[in-house]
Amino acid sequence: MGAPRYKRVLLKLSGEALLGDRSFGISPTYVRYLAEEVRSIHELGVQTAIVIGGGNFLRGAALAEQGIEEATGHYMGMLAMVINALALQSQLETVGVPTRVQSALRIEEVAEPYIRRRAIHHLEKGLVVIFAAGTGNPFFTSDTAAALRAAEIDAEVILMAKNKVDGVYDADPRVVPGATKYVDLTYQEMLEKRLAVMDQTAAALAAEREIECLVFDISAAGAMRRAVLGEQVGTLVHA
Repeated sequence: MGAPRYKRVLLKLSGEALLGDRSFGISPTYVRYLAEEVRSIHELGVQTAIVIGGGNFLRGAALAEQGIEEATGHYMGMLAMVINALALQSQLETVGVPTRVQSALRIEEVAEPYIRRRAIHHLEKGLVVIFAAGTGNPFFTSDTAAALRAAEIDAEVILMAKNKVDGVYDADPRVVPGATKYVDLTYQEMLEKRLAVMDQTAAALAAEREIECLVFDISAAGAMRRAVLGEQVGTLVHA
């Protein structure tokens, strides 16, 4: 099997990743699948942290267009991220993976407050840590939260999970037949080509900290495990 390429990773899931075949909310069946995929790398001894978005429930920017004050909308989105984190935690523990949720917003009845050193301690003890509520501040995306937490815990790579897209393309392959897939990119090239991988703030932070980003298809069973083992999977973005 070989040793894992990475010792500590941060998995970035969109809120939509929890939809499964639904158009809103959470599919318990698909979240169970995601938990099994995380377990497959946890079994390799890879220290795993996770950041989840909240787009399966709502997006703060979209709420602002409907008249809700924008900062309030972003806080509402952070609460959606907490809901998603709790759902994934429950399924991870169902499949035997010890997990802690740490929230950037204080909701101590359901999650620990985010404390960097405690998070690292959990990881070193073999627990999966889910970082909920983004950065805890409005106007920052879950992509930025992923890059920030990855930098804080010294993760070697951000595993950027996409749904039914197996990497970075020059156009949306679901819309444009014959779109070209990139196997290897720098963050600078990604920004210059305006490729929709992550927002500019997240990309700048990841590039500055020299954290790799591997973009892959989470719906392809075993893809994340193969990536962690060093096989060619998806698109590698680097400084």
